[in-house]
Amino acid sequence: MEWEMRPGGMFVQRRQPTVHDNANVIMMTVTVAHASSHHHLFLPTHSTFWDVKRLLVHKTGLQPEEQRLFFRGEEKDNEEHLHTEGVTDKSKLLLLEDAASEESRLEEIRKHNEMLKASEAVAGVRAEVDKLAERVSALEVAVDGGTRVSDKEFLMSTELLMRQLLKLDGIEAEGEAKIQRKAEVRRVQNFVDTLDTLKARNSNPYTSIGKAVSVATQWETFDSGMGSLNAPTSISSSRNVNQDWERHD
Repeated sequence: MEWEMRPGGMFVQRRQPTVHDNANVIMMTVTVAHASSHHHLFLPTHSTFWDVKRLLVHKTGLQPEEQRLFFRGEEKDNEEHLHTEGVTDKSKLLLLEDAASEESRLEEIRKHNEMLKASEAVAGVRAEVDKLAERVSALEVAVDGGTRVSDKEFLMSTELLMRQLLKLDGIEAEGEAKIQRKAEVRRVQNFVDTLDTLKARNSNPYTSIGKAVSVATQWETFDSGMGSLNAPTSISSSRNVNQDWERHD
């Protein structure tokens, strides 16, 4: 399908008449060479080079600001008109991509590909951590149920999590991938902390119960008045005062 620009800047499918729409508007065809391609444009003779660039967007995918148009070896400004610069029917133009815009686009493509690669790497670690999360949950159920677990289980699980942490540390990420990596690092660290707590409880499951018994024993002794043979000084002083008051009375 060939495109043409109507007076006023509207792009429509090329019509069969190739001479003019009316007495004041004369149409012409120009060929634009770009890399190994040749694009044929049908447009009014009084069009500007900016109009040519707008037509070329549909054919090349390049935005007007990314294009450089040459005629007879000279680069043309956007506001210059074709007919005043000597462009006539069947003339040939050369299109080059602006180096700065091309470099910028390539940089964006590179960053996008790196972000995808980093996201895939983080996703791989996340899958491994999901498996280890099930292992941590199983250990937590065992410890909560009073089952004594070998310390090797905690050490092995911690080591496997630390390996995943090293993998995350080696992933270079930007943008969304960096946020994903940070969240996964925090998740692994939480699992490691949980294992440390479970290991401590597993090593001494009766610690909290012992403390409760000790506190209860002290209060029972105090209430019964049956304590050490060496009574506290404060209590002796109190008794002496009471005896003094009795003798006074």
